[in-house]
Amino acid sequence: MSDEILNVETEVMLAHLANVQTLLARQKLVENLVQRQDVPRHDLIEEVVHRQHAEELNRLLNDLAENEIALIIEALPPEDRLMAFSEAGEERSERILELLSDDIREELIGDGHQRSKKMSVNAFELHNGRLRQTTVSCSKDFKNLKPIWIDLVAPTPETREWISKYFDVEIPDPETLTDLEASARFYVAENGELHLHSNFLLDMQDESRNVPVAFILHKDILFSVRTEELPVFRLQRMRARTQPGYVTEGMDVLLDLYAADAEYSADALEDVYAALEKVGKHVLGTQVTDAEAAKILAAIASEEDLNGRIRQNVLDTRRAVSFLTRGRFLDVSQQEDARQILRDIESLDGHTAFLFNKINFLMDATVGFVNINQNKIIKIFSVASVAMLPPTLIASIYGMNFKGWFPEINWDYGYPFSLGLMLVSIAVPFWYFHKKGWLR
Repeated sequence: MSDEILNVETEVMLAHLANVQTLLARQKLVENLVQRQDVPRHDLIEEVVHRQHAEELNRLLNDLAENEIALIIEALPPEDRLMAFSEAGEERSERILELLSDDIREELIGDGHQRSKKMSVNAFELHNGRLRQTTVSCSKDFKNLKPIWIDLVAPTPETREWISKYFDVEIPDPETLTDLEASARFYVAENGELHLHSNFLLDMQDESRNVPVAFILHKDILFSVRTEELPVFRLQRMRARTQPGYVTEGMDVLLDLYAADAEYSADALEDVYAALEKVGKHVLGTQVTDAEAAKILAAIASEEDLNGRIRQNVLDTRRAVSFLTRGRFLDVSQQEDARQILRDIESLDGHTAFLFNKINFLMDATVGFVNINQNKIIKIFSVASVAMLPPTLIASIYGMNFKGWFPEINWDYGYPFSLGLMLVSIAVPFWYFHKKGWLR
């Protein structure tokens, strides 16, 4: 009987997987057809088609349990996993991630960031060597908790106020973190609070930017405040919840967040390498038209912006880790972790510098193709100008109408003769320039 139930569940699971694969395949087919169509408002039509398929996939996944969605995501090819995970719903994403393998989990966290400014307060306490997450809505929820990390996403003024009173700590407004002077971002308050304000990289498909995050370490409890969810924080929560002994106190969480940020920056650099390699093959492998050059320059500018943000991000992380090291806030094992983070950041510096050089080279090469295309146009006008000089001279001479000097004036075929002479004078320069290859 149990075997029959297992077989039925397997068949149902395979049917759900087939439905998802069919829907994703149809979406790719339709979007490819739309891309090939040369119709007005092409981008709008493509967006509408994508939204329709996303809603259909969302309805399909809403009827499935988290474990079924996790099995489907693992069975899908890498290029389809992100789409399925994104449509599973933000409220279930954390539980689905816990059911996935480590490789797929980190892949989705790094590439599948869902923008979320939903207010949330999560407390993390150690339980059997792992972090256990508890969602907090009021101060009463802290009574039976001994947290080492309290994570605040887009907190309201009221939320910041009751947390500040309960823990006797100053919780800053995440909206005003960018207003601080650079010199005031790392300091120790009079009551012993350790304050650090750092930027964390957010790399999404449509944009990349640095999001400011405030850290306060008070009585061995780490408080983190930011305006929205970040992949680095999700990755840290996943690791700490699944790996025993990963962290033991608030300072460990802080260092691991900086280490995860450096790792996330390295992954973003790999994406820049892949994007520039694709652009490089296009630039160096074919003759580039002006329209293609415009798209290439836009792609290069986007990767240059991301590379600059990565460089700014690792510089900010280096300053924060150096501040912790110089201030003697770390024990022996934590100092070794800090040195490893600094070594990782130092290795990234060489990659960002190399990418800047590669970006400049591709930019110069693309601009060179644009100049070549423009020179071809100017060359045509130059040849035409030179070719029109002899007939202009002939027309000027015969336009003087000097009787006696030019017998053609009184000749019945003098006018056609002058026109023919002008045509010959035009054809000879064009023939000469073509023979020299100047018109190719």
